[in-house]
Amino acid sequence: MGVSDILNKFRMFLATWSRLPQRIELIQQSLGRIEARQLALTSANEIQSHEFKVSSQWGEDGIIQFLLRKIDIPNPVFVEFGIGDYHESNTRFLLKNNNWSGLVIDGSARNIQRLSMDQLFWQQDIKAECAFITKDNINELISKNGITGDIGILSVDIDGNDYWIWEAITCISPRIVICEYNSLFGSKLNVTTPYKPDFQIFNAHYSGLYWGASIGAFDHLARAKGYTMVGSNSAGNNVFFVRNDVIGDLPKLTPAEAHVVSKFRISRDQKGNLTFVEPAAGLDLIKALPLVDVTTMETVSAAVLAT
Repeated sequence: MGVSDILNKFRMFLATWSRLPQRIELIQQSLGRIEARQLALTSANEIQSHEFKVSSQWGEDGIIQFLLRKIDIPNPVFVEFGIGDYHESNTRFLLKNNNWSGLVIDGSARNIQRLSMDQLFWQQDIKAECAFITKDNINELISKNGITGDIGILSVDIDGNDYWIWEAITCISPRIVICEYNSLFGSKLNVTTPYKPDFQIFNAHYSGLYWGASIGAFDHLARAKGYTMVGSNSAGNNVFFVRNDVIGDLPKLTPAEAHVVSKFRISRDQKGNLTFVEPAAGLDLIKALPLVDVTTMETVSAAVLAT
């Protein structure tokens, strides 16, 4: 190697050395961004980092598996209602992967028939009820299937009277409760649609946007029943509660921390066609309809959601 080669290598070394502070700064910035993302997951909605989907509609399968690693479940039994034909649900993977037992309820005879023809129905210990759920029959529907007391999971998703049905349930004490909330209702107000025994989403309003309860309403009910909100899914429709006596070191969130603005664009016109309206326009469609503030039990206009 000649002198010129040595000098060239030395110059390259000096050039590299001179750029080292900038490179260190870039590395520090990258580490900072990674740390910030991790803190966002651990300090607020930690459970979202565990999402995965096998049989659930979104990432609920992963969240449930995470919670099971944190919570002792001596009675691995679930109750889920509003399941469709059960091909996409919060407990199907739990049934197959963890060998749980459970009861599912749906108001459609066709859905229950399709489930009864699924090989899952004889491979696993699952019971299915065809019934239109009301706050007056829900306890009987559950208890007549031999499910009472301390169980693992309750999943509530009927696009309507969800708040009132969970409020009415007294025959079981699930350790984990999953509720579908209406993201359009925001996180500031504790509101739900008024109870109506025959509530059906498109009969209530053609848009399909007027249903269920806000995340704050569910939090209000959960605290009254002895539960704490531990997070929600990233899709902005399901919130998770854990019974206070088994919560351990799981995060405790407020409605504002757990609420996710859903990207769903499910609104329909009066002929049933999807209209894909944004949230502000969706609120305008239902602003004249009544809601119940569950903290005062007073009826308010849905127009308050836009304030």
